[in-house]
Amino acid sequence: MKIVLASNNQGKLVELQAMLAPLGVELVRQADLGVGEADEPHGTFVENALAKARFASAHTGLPALADDAGLCVDAFGGLPGVDTAYYCTQFGYEKSDANNVRALLEQLQGQSNRRAAMVSTLVAVRSPQDPEPLIAVGRVVGQITHQPQGSNGFGFDPVMWIPEFGKTFAELPVEVKNAHSHRGRATQQMLALLRERWL
Repeated sequence: MKIVLASNNQGKLVELQAMLAPLGVELVRQADLGVGEADEPHGTFVENALAKARFASAHTGLPALADDAGLCVDAFGGLPGVDTAYYCTQFGYEKSDANNVRALLEQLQGQSNRRAAMVSTLVAVRSPQDPEPLIAVGRVVGQITHQPQGSNGFGFDPVMWIPEFGKTFAELPVEVKNAHSHRGRATQQMLALLRERWL
């Protein structure tokens, strides 16, 4: 089965392709099919993921899988949330993973509450009007470190310290991170849903 990934993020493609391999699903990036990015005007992960999945399916005629993920920091009332990818731009930085990490650490200076959750919401649709989208949510709670640690992963992985491992996501081997990350947890749920409902 071929499914279009409603994202142009190479990191997400690699992670999700590896996790969906057991189903024999071929994941194709929407950019590779000439499809641009969907608008993400909503305030929640699930609404944005659904909008992205419907957009990708409408423009390709294929079933679509979308992921909307982000960092929810307790000290910021759950923000940056859906605006995670562009977090640093509100502080005058150019959009990049490194600048997002820099801005987060600057904003958390002097803050004792460093608790945060990484959240991933996956939505799959068979068609643009699918009345029964598959929805899976994965969540991992940890602490934001005072400086980046580790070189694996992407995004906020170098500053997301996970208590059960005593390491940041970026310090874990890729296969361990994939099994225990927010995206890994959401993908395990999605695998079960795809097997049960679509295959």
